[in-house]
Amino acid sequence: MGLSGKEVSTHNTRESCWIIVHGNAYDVTEFLSDHPGGAKIILKVLALTPSRTLHPDSPGNLVKSILVRLIPIPVEKVEVVVTDEEKARRERVENRPALDEILNLHDFEAIAREVLPDKAWAYYSSAADDEITNRENHSAFHRIWFRPRVLRDVTNVDFSTTILGQKSSMPIYIIPTLASCGFDELVDAAKPNQAQFYQLYVNKDREITKRIVQHAEKRGMKGLFITVDAPQLGRREKDMRMKFEAEDPNEVSKAGTGSVDRSQGAAKAITSFIDPGLNWGDIAWFKSITKMPLIPKGVQCWEDALEAYDQGLAGVVLSNHGGRQLDFSRSGIEFALFVDGGVRRATDVLKAVALGASAVGIGRPFIYAYSAYGPEGVDKALQILKDEFEMNMRLLGARSLKEVVPEMVDISNIGMHVSMVPSDRLYDENYVSMKRAAIKAGLAKL
Repeated sequence: MGLSGKEVSTHNTRESCWIIVHGNAYDVTEFLSDHPGGAKIILKVLALTPSRTLHPDSPGNLVKSILVRLIPIPVEKVEVVVTDEEKARRERVENRPALDEILNLHDFEAIAREVLPDKAWAYYSSAADDEITNRENHSAFHRIWFRPRVLRDVTNVDFSTTILGQKSSMPIYIIPTLASCGFDELVDAAKPNQAQFYQLYVNKDREITKRIVQHAEKRGMKGLFITVDAPQLGRREKDMRMKFEAEDPNEVSKAGTGSVDRSQGAAKAITSFIDPGLNWGDIAWFKSITKMPLIPKGVQCWEDALEAYDQGLAGVVLSNHGGRQLDFSRSGIEFALFVDGGVRRATDVLKAVALGASAVGIGRPFIYAYSAYGPEGVDKALQILKDEFEMNMRLLGARSLKEVVPEMVDISNIGMHVSMVPSDRLYDENYVSMKRAAIKAGLAKL
């Protein structure tokens, strides 16, 4: 006989907190203080329905890897109670427009904003400090204008390329975020001959880092992208403010007193595991533990790009972490090579290619596509980009990416960070302005 859901649901306090994952019960009491989502939100959820997972980014297989299994016997009968807020969210999901009505990557963002839980949206959409760099990443592309060629036979256009020697149908790669499934599950789901790369946040414990890197290589990763712009994760105030709104502020303040600071949102909590001592001298160590091509991700000046070249690295990713780290960092499009940040159209990618980029990373749009429509949303997003590439290659007069050359773009204003550019209405409508601190409802001045 297994435990009943009712019995497990009684363990919903700080002193004894259990969850159910894939039909088995686990004691997560000691995990409460370390969970980025916060203790109260876990307890609140479990009080309603013990079958819920801890966090949108903590599914069963990830939880199992860090928790001690208590009851290997399936749990019987779990009564699920759905809140009014969740009911309203599910209704919005049911009323999504059909995928055929999604015309561009901006549309995915608009729908994801409506169907994601508020806390998940705050985490995914937030950026550093005043979010100047986050907005600049996108607007920087608007300071680059095309100089298309005409009267060329563009019956057939080819926008395929290679990324670190791996064939790709488009000059893009998808950037990961906090995964909703484990690494091995992602690898197992890959199609035959599908190239995958691994992005690494270097752990303070080098034995852990070594084990992660070598496991990634063993599973067939084709390159190691080492995150170099995050000795500490940035101050993402939307994420932080949502935490105070979701929990009792006094509880949040207490959360910052343990070994893992959760008082400033998910990003701050994750910071505790990252090695701030990572430096150029560590490159030799990485070369000693793996044969994968090494690419530092987060280079933001030509001096560091040259240092990477001198150290014999396979390339660099010119990136400011999607505007989520140092605010007022320049957009990656000002440098080229591997680039990410702010991309919403195939024309953005083609501008980067014209400036010398080998490929362009796209992150948030695919998060939003998946959040709004699941795997079918990702497929649709890729098809949208493919159609845009085909059309815009023809309009540019380029039959292959080799013909997308610097002479096809006007970059005279690229470095003018205060220049006027036409506003992007779709982007602006999706952007959620930051909130300021405010007096509690009903007590503010009239």
